[in-house]
Amino acid sequence: MIVSLEWLKDYVDINVDPQTFCDKMIMSGSNLETMEEVGNDMEKVVVGKILKIEKHPDAEKLVVCQVDVGGEEPVQIVTGAPNVFEGAYVPVALDGSRIPGPLHGQPKKEGGTEIKAGKLRGVESCGMLCSFGELGFEDKVVPVNQRDGIWILGKEYPVGMDFAEALELKDCIVDFEITPNRPDCLSMIGMAREAAATFDKKFDYPETECKAQEENAADYIQVEVKSELCKRYIARVVKDVKVEDSPWWLQRRLIHAGMRPINNIVDITNFVMLEYGQPLHAFDINSVAGAKIVVDTAEDGEMFTTLDGTERKLDDKMLMIHDAEKSIAVAGVMGGLNSEIEADTNTIVIESANFVGGSVRTTAKRLGLRTEASSRYEKGIDPNLCKAAADRVCYLIELIGAGKVVGGAVDVYPVVEEARTVHGRVSRINNVLGIDISREQMVKYFESLEMKVEGEGDDLYVTAPTVRQDIEIEEDLIEEVARLYGYDNLPVTIPRGNNEASQSYERDIKDQAREIMCALGANEIQTYSFVSPKGVDNIRIDEDSWERAFVRILNPLGEDTSVMRTVLMPGLFEVMGRNYSRNRESLRAFEIGNTFMVNLMDETALPTESDSMSIGFYGKDEDFFTLKGAILELLAKLGIKDAEFIPESEYGTFHPGRCARIAVPAATVTPNGIVEEMVEIGIMGEVHPDVAEKYGIGVRCYAAELFFSLVTEIADTEKVFAPLPKYPSTSRDIALVVDEAMTVGEIEKVIKGAGGNILREVKLFDVYRGPQVGENKKSVAFALTYRHDERTLTEEDIAKTQNEILKALEEKLGLTLRDN
Repeated sequence: MIVSLEWLKDYVDINVDPQTFCDKMIMSGSNLETMEEVGNDMEKVVVGKILKIEKHPDAEKLVVCQVDVGGEEPVQIVTGAPNVFEGAYVPVALDGSRIPGPLHGQPKKEGGTEIKAGKLRGVESCGMLCSFGELGFEDKVVPVNQRDGIWILGKEYPVGMDFAEALELKDCIVDFEITPNRPDCLSMIGMAREAAATFDKKFDYPETECKAQEENAADYIQVEVKSELCKRYIARVVKDVKVEDSPWWLQRRLIHAGMRPINNIVDITNFVMLEYGQPLHAFDINSVAGAKIVVDTAEDGEMFTTLDGTERKLDDKMLMIHDAEKSIAVAGVMGGLNSEIEADTNTIVIESANFVGGSVRTTAKRLGLRTEASSRYEKGIDPNLCKAAADRVCYLIELIGAGKVVGGAVDVYPVVEEARTVHGRVSRINNVLGIDISREQMVKYFESLEMKVEGEGDDLYVTAPTVRQDIEIEEDLIEEVARLYGYDNLPVTIPRGNNEASQSYERDIKDQAREIMCALGANEIQTYSFVSPKGVDNIRIDEDSWERAFVRILNPLGEDTSVMRTVLMPGLFEVMGRNYSRNRESLRAFEIGNTFMVNLMDETALPTESDSMSIGFYGKDEDFFTLKGAILELLAKLGIKDAEFIPESEYGTFHPGRCARIAVPAATVTPNGIVEEMVEIGIMGEVHPDVAEKYGIGVRCYAAELFFSLVTEIADTEKVFAPLPKYPSTSRDIALVVDEAMTVGEIEKVIKGAGGNILREVKLFDVYRGPQVGENKKSVAFALTYRHDERTLTEEDIAKTQNEILKALEEKLGLTLRDN
């Protein structure tokens, strides 16, 4: 919000230097962007009057002017400006002067431009007639009729008087950053209210009351509101309108606020918008068919030309202002070219309305048309401002003699906005801020912000004006006291609390898993969560598989990032392929990351998010069993025992004969008690040659993916003390001839089941295939370790258990000891 200090003084008497003003406003919660003093950067620029104009003897486009600058003799100045005339009052930069802007067609210089006397095409020129731009004004604020040529003043001024003083250009322009919760500060009145409270000064509202009026606006215009997107609509009427340039005081206010003066009617509506924060618009009543205004949404596909001359396509969600036949304005954004104020306009309708901010924002965004009005509506405006703003427009029109105000107003206000009352406590305010001020002082703060305070003792019942839409809860009252007390006056204290820093169990398990994998020689990787749906095609996933239940991105950057990953393996294989292409002979890598999946049971429900872990090996010494060993080590360190590897031949990512699903025992609570069952926690195997080739991996490689969320649930990392064994252990070896298709896991399960409580470990130490065991057969050898906790085992104890194991192997699997 751009604030002119000179304009601000119209409402509150502030007699401090600009720096002090800014410092105090910052400490009361108004964030400062920039501060600039204007009008002090002109040296020896005075008001002049053109007495005589003659043609230049040697240049058709130049003229020689005799200009009265208050001296004994007029000065001669040569200019090429096309708009000069005898009797005009103009700004004159004298010999030796300095102006803030650049000369026409030249770049701007730091420190301004020095003007010296000289000759132009042989004729002496003792200064320069200045334009707006040469005096430092940006092109966007130059009045339309002053854009070409020099600055022609609209009335007489004392010749020779300092130009900045004569036109009251000296000012301090402060740009405040207004947060979205304070739309009331997007106005001069809002900032004046803040300044009055900050400096403990009286705040005066501008005059809005017009003279005694005849007739009634309802005789000129009717208003019908059909949409709930319009909260309030006020129409006032002004007749006998004279459209002309605004007086300089009004133009100066707009220019310093960064707006271009257009004509007196438009300038007044813009002035009041900046003053109250309430956008306004004026229609030529002759352009309003049927003398009726209808507020309703547009027709889908309707074409409409706005004031900027651009034809725009509308849809049925956009709120429009219509007359009896056509659309005449985009509500809250911009008026239409078909109802603009013309030079011959005689009677106008002043619109002061309140529209739902979300609707205005959506319309402005779809049309690509953001204006001063729409930016204010977007943040929310108090509907109760409408009447005061409309009355202020009428008062100013009457003040400058631009028309005659018709009495009354057409006011459609279906649901009146009521002020909220918020309960606060003196003790809590003091406790939160660490201060000790009285109830009376707090009441004074609130009343300085035009809030009404009721209640007794510790209770404060504060009713804020409806313009303060941010006051909703007790904490908002605490903030008001804090900023008026002064943030710089609040005591500095160390926050008190008894919170203990910790991390979640899930995070702890992840950290342990990372440490284990790194200890096993693997490097952690991280891949993108947004992936291409082709990734599952590359790893040969079936069409009806759950891995294709993607969460799709509504506005993806491209197909490669159009879905969220359901598995980690495609990203893992890309990393493995990239490393192989860079001549890495071996690699061990893993990733713990989130995966996402549409809820297959209820597609209207939110997607499910879970943790997964991928592991990938390749290299000279890597095979199926090194990967299996790493997984077993990981699970063991996490307290997960007795994992089983179940053969799998249908999963397309892996070699059909070298793949296994990983399952572990887990306790499940059922109506019949706790039941232990096997739970699948992942899959592993040798990567299918087609998949490896797809990712450019030219050697045999091995991978696994674990459902890490399940691993976390099953993990048991609690450490339980167990004394060192007092009695020795002993071991026995057995070698069995089995069918090639039989898995070691099946054999181990039978051995452990028959081994009783003295069998402590079963370890596979050899697998042999050859002519001695026969075709489609293999020999597997296990080392069985026995130990008793309370005594030394005898040979008889061991033999008994060994025989039980061999008997179970024969009965359940048909296996016998190898003969040789």
